[in-house]
Amino acid sequence: MRNAGPIESPTDPFASVPLPTRGTSRKPKIEGLPPGVSRDIFGAHEQPPPEPRPQEPPKNGAMPPVATTSQPWPVNGADPEPPPFGMRTSLDRPPSLDGGEPPRKRRLLPGIAVLLLIAVALAYLVPAVLMSDAVLRGTRVAGVDIGGLTVTQAADKLRGELAVKLNKPVVVDIGGRKDTIQPDEAGLELDVVATIGQAPSGFPSPVEVWRALTATTDIEPKVTVDASQLTRTVEAMAETVDRPPHEGRVVFKGLRPVATQPRSGALLDRSDAVRVITDAFLRGSGTAIVSLQPAEPTTTARAVQRAAAQARRAVSAPITLTIDGKQAQIAPATIAANLAFVPDGEGALRPEFDAEAVLATVESSLVDATQVPRDATYQIVNGKPVLVPSREGTGVNAKALARDVARLVRNGGDRVVPVTLADAPPEVTTEQVADLGIKETVSSFTTTFDCCQPRVTNIRRMAEQVDGVLVKPGETFSLNELVGERTAEGGYVMADQIVGGRLLTIMGGGASQFATALYNAAYYAGYEDVEHTPMDYHSARYPAGRDAALLHPDLDLKWRNDSDHGVLIKASSTATSVSVVLWSTKRYDEIKAVESDRREFTPFRRETSDSATCRPTVGQQGFTVDVTRVFIRDGEEIKRDEKVTTKYRPQAQVVCTGAN
Repeated sequence: MRNAGPIESPTDPFASVPLPTRGTSRKPKIEGLPPGVSRDIFGAHEQPPPEPRPQEPPKNGAMPPVATTSQPWPVNGADPEPPPFGMRTSLDRPPSLDGGEPPRKRRLLPGIAVLLLIAVALAYLVPAVLMSDAVLRGTRVAGVDIGGLTVTQAADKLRGELAVKLNKPVVVDIGGRKDTIQPDEAGLELDVVATIGQAPSGFPSPVEVWRALTATTDIEPKVTVDASQLTRTVEAMAETVDRPPHEGRVVFKGLRPVATQPRSGALLDRSDAVRVITDAFLRGSGTAIVSLQPAEPTTTARAVQRAAAQARRAVSAPITLTIDGKQAQIAPATIAANLAFVPDGEGALRPEFDAEAVLATVESSLVDATQVPRDATYQIVNGKPVLVPSREGTGVNAKALARDVARLVRNGGDRVVPVTLADAPPEVTTEQVADLGIKETVSSFTTTFDCCQPRVTNIRRMAEQVDGVLVKPGETFSLNELVGERTAEGGYVMADQIVGGRLLTIMGGGASQFATALYNAAYYAGYEDVEHTPMDYHSARYPAGRDAALLHPDLDLKWRNDSDHGVLIKASSTATSVSVVLWSTKRYDEIKAVESDRREFTPFRRETSDSATCRPTVGQQGFTVDVTRVFIRDGEEIKRDEKVTTKYRPQAQVVCTGAN
């Protein structure tokens, strides 16, 4: 426009724009910005500027401050004039969030951080890779360093070095009496796999790498004790320290009653001993203190005195048995041989008379022999079983006779005892055994031994007791139940036997050899194995993994006739062997015992002894073996049992240094 004067830029470009009041908004609402003007220039102006304060007049003639020069509004295409030195305008770049550091430095920081991360990663990964697939460095087991080794190498090193450290015996203190149990007697074993399983291995974590580089890792060895084996060892030890209580009793020496007064005893606490000895082995303390528990008899001295008087009266004269005008006398010697006084559980001694044994010698005087009952049985004639039928009969009532004689002994009175007859059916009838299929040999087994030793007497006596026993279908045969406790009265003698890994002299020792022969006969006949315990040491005269220990009442041999046929046991013996033959009906063409290779050999220890009772042994290493029973029919395997694993102890080599 021609008349228009020059346009002056306002000091504040928005001075003409009305601002909202406080009653409507705290922030200015700016609208209608000129073209090319961005809202960003108001980023820091969230509140209206404060009202200018009135300036005070200068004091002492000082000059007033210079007013701030207004900045012109920039025009497109024109470069704004630079602000005076030290001044800043609203067009300057706002401060950066990182403290105003220059752009180059901001670009360097992420790079430095990445380099640091790479360095840290390499510091972890390089040693981690080197340590992987091995036991963490610095790992020790009871002082044995296995760090940096592979698992296989660590296992070999532990077996070679740590097993020797753990192979320390435990001295058992039993009331001041010392006994030593060797690690092999307790079944002590270093569990290498479980021990190494505690050690860190594989690809290590950062914490494990740091620990490997700066410290050590100590782990405790895992040691196991075979509880069943230690229990047998403790049982053997108890045989030498137990002082069983003596019940009062009255026995006859000839015709003279001999009274024994009751006496207290002490017995080893078996379960506590196993626990204490186990702890001693695991702690490596070397000493275990076990205790004997008092054991009191049930009978009283007064009861023994009363029984002795009854015994003297019992053999003062014969006892006469009568029936239908017939009579038989029981001589005082026969009375003494068949009369016993047993505890009644209430402190007294009760007389018991074995009427059946007495009638075996005198019944023929009272009853015709043709009337006596007979059990059905089999006899082997010309190599074949022949049935001997049963027979009904009549006989003296043995139970009534035993009751009447016991009453006479206890109360006295008339020494003439009337007897009664009773029907006496056979215990085994012909019908029970005729159709049992006992027609052929199904298995047999023989073991040998050196002659002329006390144990031979026991082996042969057990064979006599088992010979002719019939096991019906479904029945379970128990050797201990059939034979009972081995006693001198039953024909047994004291002999050597290994009990719990120790050679002891016990009543009936050596009978385990007969048990082994019977076990193998039942094994090869295919009958079910119910219970058997392997021997502690392997003997060359028995097949490995197929022997059977026998001890009354703890260790038994049981097998079940799981066939549809009866089983007749025939046992025989010579001065050097015992044989068992089982007669029945064959179910299998062949039964094989598949034996694995022997493994896990354990060396035997060597020791010397100057004891007068020392018995030298050559020593043999222990080993483990598996045996599997395989059943064959028509040339094909029809089934097999689960394998039976037997672990034999090493038997120490003993050199006796004492004078013979």
